[in-house]
Amino acid sequence: MNHGAYIIGVSSCGEAVCAAAGRISTQKGTALEIMERSRDAEKNANLISKVTASGHTSTVEHIFFNLAFENVSVAVEQFMIEFRLASFTVKSRRYVDFADCGYHIPASLNDSQKERYTAQMDKLFALYGTLCERGIPKEDARFVLPYCFYSNFFCSLNGRELLGVLRAMLYGRGSKNAEIYAIGTQLLKQCKEAAPGVFGDFEEKNAAYCDTLPLPPIKKSSGSQSAQPAVALLSCTPDAERLVAKTALIERYGCAEADAEETLKEDAALRQTLDAVVQSGRPRALEMANFTVRFSDVSLSTLTHFARHRMQSIAIPSLNVCNRTSHIIPPAIKENPDLLDLYLDAFSSTAALYDALKAEGVSEDDLVYVLLSGNVIDFVTTMNARELRLFLKLRTCNRAQWEIRALATELLFLLRKDNPLLFARFGPSCVIDGKCPEGRMCCGQMQEMRRRFLGEDDAE
Repeated sequence: MNHGAYIIGVSSCGEAVCAAAGRISTQKGTALEIMERSRDAEKNANLISKVTASGHTSTVEHIFFNLAFENVSVAVEQFMIEFRLASFTVKSRRYVDFADCGYHIPASLNDSQKERYTAQMDKLFALYGTLCERGIPKEDARFVLPYCFYSNFFCSLNGRELLGVLRAMLYGRGSKNAEIYAIGTQLLKQCKEAAPGVFGDFEEKNAAYCDTLPLPPIKKSSGSQSAQPAVALLSCTPDAERLVAKTALIERYGCAEADAEETLKEDAALRQTLDAVVQSGRPRALEMANFTVRFSDVSLSTLTHFARHRMQSIAIPSLNVCNRTSHIIPPAIKENPDLLDLYLDAFSSTAALYDALKAEGVSEDDLVYVLLSGNVIDFVTTMNARELRLFLKLRTCNRAQWEIRALATELLFLLRKDNPLLFARFGPSCVIDGKCPEGRMCCGQMQEMRRRFLGEDDAE
C-alpha cells in the first residue's frame, strides 16, 4: 500500500517560465522572445536560485504542481487544507463509506501501546460500520472516525505555495509530527528532481525558519467560565453598508466622495445600491467590508468544510488543544437510545486511551491520532462580505451538512442585526439567484427557503 504525497503533474514549460519571469523585468524583447531564450535548464536553475535568494519569490508562482496524497491520515489532510492558495479535492466522508479505509499507526508506540491503540481503532471502525448498517447517515456516522483514518485527495498549487508547504512540514508547525515530516522529506526529493532551480537549495535557505514563537500565558477573567456562544461577531468594518455603497458608486461613476455621500443620504438610494451590488456578477465593492467571527465547539469534521473556503483569513489552533471532553451528538443518534450508548462509549473509551498513552509519555503530536472527528474545537476567521456571500450561499442551503448549515444560518441572522440592508439578500442560492443549482438533488423547498431568508412579503 502506497503512503505519502506524489507529484503527478508539473507545468509543461517547467522552470523555463520561472526563469523567463526572472529575466523579463530587466531584458529587452517580448514575452515570447524571452521565453524562447529561456531553454537552458542549467542557466535557468542558477537564475531562479539567485532571484529567489534576493526575496523575489513571486517568479516561482509560474510553475504549477499537481499532487496526489495517497493513504495519509486525516490529520495530514487537515494540515494541508489550511494552505489557502492551494486547490483541493477530497474524498467526501458524507457520501463515501470509510469502514475499510485503514488507519495510521504512529511508529513511536511500543508493543503494548500499539496493541491497545489498534484495538480501540478497530472498535471505532466497527462502530462506524454498525451505525451505517443501522441507517445512520454516513455524514453522522463519520463523527466516530478517529483522526488516524486514511484520507486520499488531490492538491494543486504553484511553486511558491509549495515552498511554503515544505517549509512548514520540515521546519515549522508540521515538523514535530513524524508522519508529516516523512511526507515532507518524500515530497522535497521529488520537487528537487522536477524543479532543481526552485528547490535545489531548499535546506540552506530554510534551516533557520520558525513559525511558532512564545506567547504570554493566559490569565483567567471573571467571565471566562460562562459558555461561549456558537457564533460570535468579534469585529467588523464600521458603517459597512455605506462603505460598500459608496465604493460601488465611485467604482461605477468615478464620482467625488462627497457626491456619493450626498446620493446615499436617501435610504432608497442606499438600498438600491446595496441590492445591485449583492446581485451583481462582479461584486467587488463587497470586499471593502470585513467581519471577524469566532466559532465555538465546531466538530473536526465540520472544521474541514470551513477551511476549504480559500478567500478568508482563518486561524485554526493546533489539534493538540482540541476539546477532548466535548463532542457533537447528531440528532439521528440522539433519537436511538442503544446507538447513543455505543456512541458515547466510543468517546469515553477513546478519551481513556488518550489519558493512558499521555501518562506513558506518548507525544502530543502522536496523540492527535486519538482524536475523534466528533470532538470539537474553536477558531476565528475573517471574511469580507463578498466571501461571506459565497460562504452563506453554499452553507445555508438545505443540501449543506446540518452542523455547518446551523452555524451559517446563525451567522447570517447575527450579521443582519447591525447591517440589515447589506445582508438582506444574503442566503442560499435560491435566495440570491432566484433558482436552485442542485438539479435532481434540489430540496424542493425553494419558496419556503425564500420566505425564511427574505421574509413573507419579500418572497412574494
